[in-house]
Amino acid sequence: MVGFREQRLILCNWTYKLIMFHILMSAYYQNKLKLALIGQSLFGQEVYTNLRKQGHKVVGVFTVPDKDGKADPLAVVAEKDGTPVFKFPRWRVKGKPIPEVVEAYKAVGAELNVMPFCSQFVPMNVIGFPKHGSIIYHPSVLPRHRGASAINWTLIEGDKKAGFSIFWADDGLDTGPILLQKECPVEPNDTVDTLYNRFLFPEGIKAMVEAVQLIADGKAPKIHQSEEGASYEGIQKKSNAKVNMAQPAEVIHNWIRGHDKVPGAWVVIDGKPVTLYSSSMLSGSVPAGQPIEVEGASHPGLIAKSGLILFGSDGKALQVKNLQFEDRKMISASKYFSSDEAASLDLTDDEKKMAEEIRAIWKGILSNVPVIDDTTDFFKSGAASMDVVRLVEEVKQKCGGVQLQNEDVYMATTFQSFIQMFVRRLRGEDQEEELVIDYVTKDVNNMTVKMPYQCFINGNFEDAEDGKTYNTVNPTDGSVICKVSYASVMDVDRAVSAAKEAFDNGPWGKMNPRDRGRLLYRLADLMEEHQEELATIETIDSGAVYTLALKTHVGMSIQTFRYFAGWCDKIQGSTIPINQARPNRNLTFTKKEPLGVCAIVIPWNYPLMMLAWKSAACLAAGNTLVLKPAQVTPLTALKFAELTVKAGIPKGVINIVPGSGGLVGQRMSDHPDIRKLGFTGSTPIGKQIMKSCAVSNLKKVSLELGGKSPLIIFSDCDTDKAVRMGMSSVYFNKGENCIAAGRLFVEESIHDEYIRRVVEEIKMMKIGDPLDRSTDHGPQNHKAHLDKLVEYCELGVKEGATLVYGGRQVDRQGFFMEPTVFTDVEDHMFIAKEESFGPVMVVSKFKDGDVDGVLSRANNTEFGLASGVFTRDINKAMYVSERLEAGTVFVNTYNKTDVAAPFGGFKQSGFGKDLGEEALHEYLRTKAVTVEY
Repeated sequence: MVGFREQRLILCNWTYKLIMFHILMSAYYQNKLKLALIGQSLFGQEVYTNLRKQGHKVVGVFTVPDKDGKADPLAVVAEKDGTPVFKFPRWRVKGKPIPEVVEAYKAVGAELNVMPFCSQFVPMNVIGFPKHGSIIYHPSVLPRHRGASAINWTLIEGDKKAGFSIFWADDGLDTGPILLQKECPVEPNDTVDTLYNRFLFPEGIKAMVEAVQLIADGKAPKIHQSEEGASYEGIQKKSNAKVNMAQPAEVIHNWIRGHDKVPGAWVVIDGKPVTLYSSSMLSGSVPAGQPIEVEGASHPGLIAKSGLILFGSDGKALQVKNLQFEDRKMISASKYFSSDEAASLDLTDDEKKMAEEIRAIWKGILSNVPVIDDTTDFFKSGAASMDVVRLVEEVKQKCGGVQLQNEDVYMATTFQSFIQMFVRRLRGEDQEEELVIDYVTKDVNNMTVKMPYQCFINGNFEDAEDGKTYNTVNPTDGSVICKVSYASVMDVDRAVSAAKEAFDNGPWGKMNPRDRGRLLYRLADLMEEHQEELATIETIDSGAVYTLALKTHVGMSIQTFRYFAGWCDKIQGSTIPINQARPNRNLTFTKKEPLGVCAIVIPWNYPLMMLAWKSAACLAAGNTLVLKPAQVTPLTALKFAELTVKAGIPKGVINIVPGSGGLVGQRMSDHPDIRKLGFTGSTPIGKQIMKSCAVSNLKKVSLELGGKSPLIIFSDCDTDKAVRMGMSSVYFNKGENCIAAGRLFVEESIHDEYIRRVVEEIKMMKIGDPLDRSTDHGPQNHKAHLDKLVEYCELGVKEGATLVYGGRQVDRQGFFMEPTVFTDVEDHMFIAKEESFGPVMVVSKFKDGDVDGVLSRANNTEFGLASGVFTRDINKAMYVSERLEAGTVFVNTYNKTDVAAPFGGFKQSGFGKDLGEEALHEYLRTKAVTVEY
């Protein structure tokens, strides 16, 4: 039994809890208001729901009458909650308030009217009745674009910024004082739908809730609207929406997208009015197509694979995706000259069953239609734009795996045509047209290589926005391989926009991780199928010896994608035991989430491998990316882009923008929508990137920077191995290797013999055409780098180091540098401190047995990327490896990297890791979740 003392303790405990509950509840409900919601649509529904979640009491909802027997979404949710709902067809008659309507409104006792997208004219004795008056949402940055077509006119006028206002209603048309405003940039190809769905809808809901709380807290401003910049344009009639073709292309594009979907901009084609939907500015060259006469245009249009191409008075072009005729039938513009009706499909039993399930969905939406037969037209039966969304989502939910978009409904308006379209999509017969690539082809290395050369943005190869190009050069002979698109800031912005859309709304973000891994495995398989072609392109563009390109540049890239493909479904959080909030309990766990849009900037020494090291981890984590290849070696990255399409990577997930670091790389650092930047390159550039990333939006950064990696060779080493590996540590990939041994420390007793053997080996190296299988040493990557290496060697001689071998450009066509050896290098010399990034062996001797002394000299650098030690003494090897200040230590080997082992530097060689499990965490964020139960 429970004793008296225990009973008192229990009673006190419950009394305390009850008091605390009332305190918490009173704190929760303080500064909350009684609200009347006057509005409609899904926007109104979301505002209603979120206001109730915040503790405000909705005492009445005033919305529009049912249409065709269907209630407005706001009415549906309010009625479900038991909130009083009023469906007045109008508030006024001939400008005068309807008394019984006004009295019904006043009876609910609201303290504030909240009007989200209210389409009715509400009288002032309702607007001004509540204690706090009325606030209303408007989709423009007032005073610009007052009136009901604000979003449309934002686009028609070519505004660079859009946004919304929440203002205090008065007796004018959107003229009341401003409470708060928010802005967003208008993207070049935004439509009314994308602008609304991306910003005006989600941010508008949050802002309405914020505005109500500001009023409740007595903190809401009333900022007088200036008349300066005020504008008003009424809702366009179809008769006024005809396109004036005697204007620049961008103006025509703005006119079309501003009228999409209502009322629809139109032109006369072949003597018939045709409405234009889904316009975008054409970037790149004009595709081939069949001419078509467009009334009022100075230049005929073209029906191309991508749609209808129209030309402005300035000679620039835009393309239109869909066309609608007077009978409301919509077609893909590319099929204008095709037969009117595709052959009817014979359905299987399973497909017939699915068709009947879809018929039931149509019936649920078109409840006013007695029977859904093959000829039932979705829109003629009274369906509206929200019904389109509902149809698409219900069909997708019922028939998982079929990708549908709102546009599909507009293009298949009858039940029969919708079923035919659906079944073709289900069977995979309605796939997107094959990617069009304008290759540069070369017959080289006993094969024909096909190389894309344009920017790769949102799944398409296209010219830079401003049409600029630059030459990429073959370092073997200095010849131009081809002209490559030179991306601009606008191209970066388009690529980031595509990556953001793919992350936020595309299939990549919603994809099962195992399916994502399957696509990356497929990509690795395609890279392997094209391994010889990729290696050939790498060789002619970077100068890498073909055999090395085949094994390492490409081979390790394939391994990297396979390794990270296996990680996709193994990214896990953890559960964490925490102090419990008794008598309740808590569950705390962590989730690993992708960051969003990531930028990757890679160097020119391993063009494809550096791409793989970073992008494979980035993609496995679920991010999307924008990648800038080195300006001098863009071609394997662009070939890789082609393979990603064949692998089925969705549009926008991977974007590649070749160009300069100062332009493209800087814009990536500055871009507010990029959440992570991974960079491999020089330390000074890395510092600039880090500064820009901090100033822009504190984006996450990982940097793999310069090196001056020490290699210590003790006299008790395996000399044969130390000579072979020591040469590899310097001359591998003609010295263009971030972990190259920048300085060798050789123990005094073996120094001279070691140098003699190295020089003997160098003399046997074959310098020449990197495509020749017997070549050991190919050209340096580009002429500017070759010139820098020659200057580096000249400075070493001036400082007093002994030039034992090389130090000069090879006397032949191309950018070839002699393998070089310096001895007697003292610690203060430039070549002892600075990286050559070329085939220059810098050797210093150290006294026999002076282990700590040589360690001190090896660590006397601001770099810490890699290091190495050769000795048969395992105790000495472990002692040295523990004390070397570098991210990687090689013992009795060198250049041995593996996809499973983390790679990255210390000190001014950067931070963050490529490869291994640790690389995934560079592209993930950790979220902690605590649940009380």
